[in-house]
Amino acid sequence: MKIIVPLCLVVLLALIAWVGTSILNLTFLFGVVIPYAAFAVFVVGFVVRIVRWGKSAVPFRIPTTGGQQKSLPWIKYAKTDNPSTFAGVIGRMLLEVLFFRSLFRGTKTEKKGDKLYISSAKWLWFFALLFHWSMLLVVLRHFRLFLDPVPAWVTAIEGLDGMFQIGVPVLYLTDALLVSALTFLFLRRVVIPRLRYISLSVDYFPLFLLLGIAITGICMRYVYRIDITTVKSLTMALVSFQPAIIGEIQPIFYMHLFLVSTLLAYFPASKLMHAGGIFLSPTRNLANNSRAVRHVNPWNYPVKVHTYAEYEEEFGEKMKNVGLPLDSDAGVTENV
Repeated sequence: MKIIVPLCLVVLLALIAWVGTSILNLTFLFGVVIPYAAFAVFVVGFVVRIVRWGKSAVPFRIPTTGGQQKSLPWIKYAKTDNPSTFAGVIGRMLLEVLFFRSLFRGTKTEKKGDKLYISSAKWLWFFALLFHWSMLLVVLRHFRLFLDPVPAWVTAIEGLDGMFQIGVPVLYLTDALLVSALTFLFLRRVVIPRLRYISLSVDYFPLFLLLGIAITGICMRYVYRIDITTVKSLTMALVSFQPAIIGEIQPIFYMHLFLVSTLLAYFPASKLMHAGGIFLSPTRNLANNSRAVRHVNPWNYPVKVHTYAEYEEEFGEKMKNVGLPLDSDAGVTENV
């Protein structure tokens, strides 16, 4: 059920868009109202979570490290894995965000019989990197629909993405790589028993939603061949805040757009927010300079305390009456 429910939900969302546009003729709702609402939810939700994380107090340095800390001058330290300067933190963050360095360095453990084996987890790193970079290039390619004239960098990305000129229209490499990476990430959760056990519906739903977006997008390009000029007219109208449905667009486009809108609205409340949270993670964005700089907890303000000596002075007689030993009496005895 953890797999079937999110899968059925994504299929249902696609069917709702198909019925709403092809049968009920609600093209303005699915082409204008829902995208605007989804984008507003995305922006507000994203900002709220970032602000909430930014207000979280971090009194101590708690960076995760993977190498020698800076100490004595003649001891070489790991500038990337254990940075002590702001520049080092920037370098580590770039490696983390762009190349998933911590995931690359990760390992997995397996128990075979009575022995515990530690092996590489590079396949996870490879397909995770493949998915994120493919998704980034796909998003950048879509800027063609929102900018006029089309910037040269968008054209360059499209040319690089379709450099093998497979078929007509040109097959984009990122389309195939994106679906392949998502399929691997899904099968990984299904095939590995321990991952299947801890995986929940919220882990499968984004995978199916992204797969649905990718598949409907591929179908628009290679199967149904929608009128891209009409689509750009709609997107330009949305960007210029002059929404209007100009011309007729096949329902597959509205299915794609509705799934994208669902992803935008779902993004701030999901695990996908790690895209913004990684920059605010104190385990990543802090320099490990505790040996060089004293970091004082700002919460250690003066407070009134009730010491045990004061407690004994206040309740000493009552403690004596019930036979409890007193520190003051012990001190008198020792002096005697």
